[in-house]
Amino acid sequence: MRKTALAAALLALGLTATACGGADEADGGAGQEKLKVGVMFPGSLSDDGFMQSGYAGYQRLEKDKAAEVALTKVEQVATADYQQVLTRLASGSDLVVSFGGQTDSVLRQVAPTFPDVKFVEIGGPSDAEPLANLAYYDPVQADGGFLAGAYAALTTKTGKVGFVGGLELPAIVKTAEAFAQGAAYVDPKVEVVKAQYVGDFNDVAKAQQAGQAAVGTGADVFGQQLNLGKQGLVQAALGRDATVVGGPLVKECGTEKGYSGYVKSDTGYELEHAVKAVLDGTFKAEQVPFGVASGTGATDVVLCGASEEVTAKMAEVKQALADGTVKLG
Repeated sequence: MRKTALAAALLALGLTATACGGADEADGGAGQEKLKVGVMFPGSLSDDGFMQSGYAGYQRLEKDKAAEVALTKVEQVATADYQQVLTRLASGSDLVVSFGGQTDSVLRQVAPTFPDVKFVEIGGPSDAEPLANLAYYDPVQADGGFLAGAYAALTTKTGKVGFVGGLELPAIVKTAEAFAQGAAYVDPKVEVVKAQYVGDFNDVAKAQQAGQAAVGTGADVFGQQLNLGKQGLVQAALGRDATVVGGPLVKECGTEKGYSGYVKSDTGYELEHAVKAVLDGTFKAEQVPFGVASGTGATDVVLCGASEEVTAKMAEVKQALADGTVKLG
């Protein structure tokens, strides 16, 4: 079943690359080619998290840059197929964007074989050395972790807070550590229970089990780095009068039970930034952060029902991140 789906995706890529190879018909064949952009989303575009946030940016590009950009995407790619998909995308694109640090090792193998193609990895290791044609765009998820930890410590009733993550990747571990740092920053007396990693960003059952275990220790506010798995964590929280700090997608306060707020991490903005940089000739193969200090608004926090005192304190926390008063790690 998976091989059949992959074959269909690759066939679609081949057709798209051929169609984009000549003059832009929308310009009346004037000879102006569109920028060809291939995007790999290893996960689901409806994961309520990292991938869906990225896809929102993809959709904005489809709407706003249709005259300048020809987009191709592949989603839900198995680890064993990363190299094949990235190679096929690069064969027909000017720019290839890959989402998720789990693609890093393969991307570093593929990029050098296409020296005329620009590559961007969104969410890769923040300490990775860029290649000649490979840039790293860092959502600085740790900033979100710090904000969530501070907010959790300010709103806990039991004096205990927790964090649940998906894959135990360096960026996710760093986010969990930043969560603990954020909690200590506003209240050193708050206990942060040991972070748990369930091994999958989308496993609802495992996230629920992790949440139940943490709630059992007394934790009543949770930070997280999950996608669909958030559903399980929220179920565990609702069963014991606990709450979750959501994100990276921000929902309207009150529309989802169990959420005390949201940490925004707009990975779609980073995709748009990559396309814009290539279009205007400012693209550089470098590490580019999109955290609070970037001033882009890609990282932020939304508080739901917070008191004036908590709101004011969180404004101070955010400013401390922005001006460098707080150093993470």
